[in-house]
Amino acid sequence: MGQRLTTGEICTRNVSVAFKATTLPGAARLMRENHVGCLVVVDEVEGKRIVVGLLTDRDIVTAVVASDLDPATLRVEDVMATDLVTAREDDSLIDLMHTMRRKGVRRIPVVGTQDELLGVVTLDDVLDVLAQELGLLVAAIDSEGKRERQLRK
Repeated sequence: MGQRLTTGEICTRNVSVAFKATTLPGAARLMRENHVGCLVVVDEVEGKRIVVGLLTDRDIVTAVVASDLDPATLRVEDVMATDLVTAREDDSLIDLMHTMRRKGVRRIPVVGTQDELLGVVTLDDVLDVLAQELGLLVAAIDSEGKRERQLRK
């Protein structure tokens, strides 16, 4: 990690994806098999995966199960969120956190200059990095206390 932590440094590069035509039960199985709570929905364009939506387990529960719809009759495109919030690989961690807060999202696809999928970053990823950083601060405080005790013997 560099001095200016970027979204690209903390995002997950191995992303679970679905296509708009994927059946909803198929998408749910992908989530279960990959132990993820969301799928990035992509279109294949000239060999690149272009982000077109996001489907979460919560989307399935609130839009389908709670509405008594038959999941077998639905496709990902019927339920996915299309009001996309994306981040660039070189966005700073601070900018990412501001975006998550401002837009009220927990997961953000990371895209390249042509909106191709590069990764996904989640609130859990951010919290993990912040916990590591806080651990370093706690260690610095502890070290300072030890140093002072050594000097005052």
